[in-house]
Amino acid sequence: MTQLDCARAGKITPEMRQVAKSERMDPKPLARKIAEGKVVIPCNRAARKSRKLCGIGEGLRTKINANIGTSADLSGLRSELRKLKVCEENGADAVMDLSTGGDLRKIRRAILKHSSLPVGTVPVYEAVVKTSRSGKPISAMSREDIFSVLEEQAAEGVDFFTVHSGVTREAVNRLKDEGRITGIVSRGGAILAAWMSRNGEENPFYEDFDRVLDIASEYDVTLSLGDGMRPGCLADATDRAQIQELITLGELAKRAHERGVQVMIEGPGHVPLDQVRPNILLEKKICDGAPFYVLGPLVTDIAPGYDHITSAIGGAIAGASGADFICYVTPSEHLGLPSAADVKTGIIAARIAAHAADIAKGVKGAIDWDIEMSKARKKRDWKRQFELSIDPKAAREYRKRGGSAVKDACTMCGQFCSMKISEECLK
Repeated sequence: MTQLDCARAGKITPEMRQVAKSERMDPKPLARKIAEGKVVIPCNRAARKSRKLCGIGEGLRTKINANIGTSADLSGLRSELRKLKVCEENGADAVMDLSTGGDLRKIRRAILKHSSLPVGTVPVYEAVVKTSRSGKPISAMSREDIFSVLEEQAAEGVDFFTVHSGVTREAVNRLKDEGRITGIVSRGGAILAAWMSRNGEENPFYEDFDRVLDIASEYDVTLSLGDGMRPGCLADATDRAQIQELITLGELAKRAHERGVQVMIEGPGHVPLDQVRPNILLEKKICDGAPFYVLGPLVTDIAPGYDHITSAIGGAIAGASGADFICYVTPSEHLGLPSAADVKTGIIAARIAAHAADIAKGVKGAIDWDIEMSKARKKRDWKRQFELSIDPKAAREYRKRGGSAVKDACTMCGQFCSMKISEECLK
């Protein structure tokens, strides 16, 4: 039985108890949310039991995903394992291996072996890389090539898959008719669109969706229905192609739910600030409250090198509006493969956005952290402030760099510290 099957049967699994404890809630209401399809627990039954699980969905803390993985130019396993450690040390809730370079199976298996977090993948990447390495074009990739990769990765213990089932021929035609500045920016979406165009066939992930469900059900792999038509710039946001895909994903999510397969929906992308909340509400309506997994969203296109900031702005608004899972964006987005330092920066930025969203949503206990920090600041208790910081190392370094002749103040105000002065008059 999958987690969803168990929840429907009124059975509280050990995984549900673990998640409920971390969320400071009773397992029964959590199980009801899972039964309704509003919460998922990515946990492949073949995965190691020591993995730190997380619940994603309505009423829970907003979670963070960090993407790692190789490229054709940079394919060292050691560097990816270092990035994995950075993800674990800095509070990511899940990781995705998006590798396209080097020995993909070896890299994935090493990440699965060493990760204490749920692990996701995009299986079509491996399928197309195998085809390319055999000297064949994308069009030569067969349906069996695709589904054999799905089966193999599920058996290895991958907890959630991104499958771009909404990139249909109809959605691609809508995009062509409407026109876009950036076209298709999803790598998986572009691969499938090219495959369909060259073969004159429908997307296998859509046409053979029951086969996807068979594999997901057998291993209890959570499906993350990919946003292959996500906008790659503000001007392309919330267009017909994006909405067509979302409608399709809502229909497929219902089919997955009926089969007992856990499912979440992926969302945009580059979105103007005023369109972020409407996008979240639209997904929740069309997809019956399924957990929403957003990339960013990035709220401006002009900040290469600082897109961890543009995405954190959008992520905070998205989370406060009901998004459940935020995929981090690093400073190297649009520019190159992230380093371990970039990974840390991206995670911290996304966690700040998620925490701000949790306060706005009224997630139980979220603001307690801020209250404790405020008390420490009032006392000028630097040690406690460092302990409570989202990045204690950075906080210590800034404090040390600043120095101060006044021990219980900082170099911004020194002897004119507002809290020191106000203490006397507010006694």
